[in-house]
Amino acid sequence: MSPDPDLEAFCAFYNKLDKSCTKNLYKIYTPDVSFADPLHHIDGLPALEAYFATLYENVTACRFVFHDHQRQGDTAFVTWTMHLAHRRLDGGREITVEGASRLLFAGDDTGRVREHRDYFDAGALLYERVPLLGTAIRWLKRRAGG
Repeated sequence: MSPDPDLEAFCAFYNKLDKSCTKNLYKIYTPDVSFADPLHHIDGLPALEAYFATLYENVTACRFVFHDHQRQGDTAFVTWTMHLAHRRLDGGREITVEGASRLLFAGDDTGRVREHRDYFDAGALLYERVPLLGTAIRWLKRRAGG
């Protein structure tokens, strides 16, 4: 499979993303972008910039390892592992979460994304990191065989 320059640029951007880069989201997203993950749904670039700025306030480190990717037409999928250290999660220790993104490119030769949907286990990222609640969720997962 030959490299896809738009998808490669997207992955490279995410590996540089931090609180100082959120104003550069326009380079990979259209003004009317729709972004969704298990915790949020955001419409429009200004709202996405605000979301990332708030999110990255307490992030001390974040990097992605990208794995499989596939693109057909304007639709692409990429799997990844996120390594995140956040002051308010798990005592600031690094958290590792597996996930995937579905991207819909604008189709206008700009290489920008107009729809971005992330799929990951929100419990592994957030809920299991909260005292008491995390203990209960881990207990439930063990009981369910997960």
